[in-house]
Amino acid sequence: MTPLKQGDKAPSFSAKDQDGNPIKLADYKGKKLVIFFYPADMTPTCTVQACNMRDNYSLLKHHGLEVIGISPDTIESHKKFESRHQLPFPLLADPDRKIIDKYGIWGEKQLYGRKYMGLHRTSFVIDEKGKIMKVFLKPKSKQHAEEIIAALVI
Repeated sequence: MTPLKQGDKAPSFSAKDQDGNPIKLADYKGKKLVIFFYPADMTPTCTVQACNMRDNYSLLKHHGLEVIGISPDTIESHKKFESRHQLPFPLLADPDRKIIDKYGIWGEKQLYGRKYMGLHRTSFVIDEKGKIMKVFLKPKSKQHAEEIIAALVI
């Protein structure tokens, strides 16, 4: 796993959201964007993180931030996740891990002593020109939106 770092150019991408709409990084040129990568829809920690972003969405928007969630799940899974939790932002499906691999966040993980390959929960804040402003390698799921705002306002 070799994630991108602050100052790197954000890799371009294109994928479909939970409604089947194509979304590209270029759609956000001139805006600040938070991309939060999460392992799986409907899992406890991912749900907590997505709901924290939902609950603070207007605050993030007030600070000029757009939000996208990305996971290896399918469009159908994302649609259920969005509907169940009333998520107001796009969830991009990346089942082939094309975006995940570009951002360098797929790698070895360990749970209960068992090693396996998976997505490392990571968030990137990208500036108006497409450069990475901030990387959160281990976001605090329960306070992630607040953590983002605090890092950018200070």
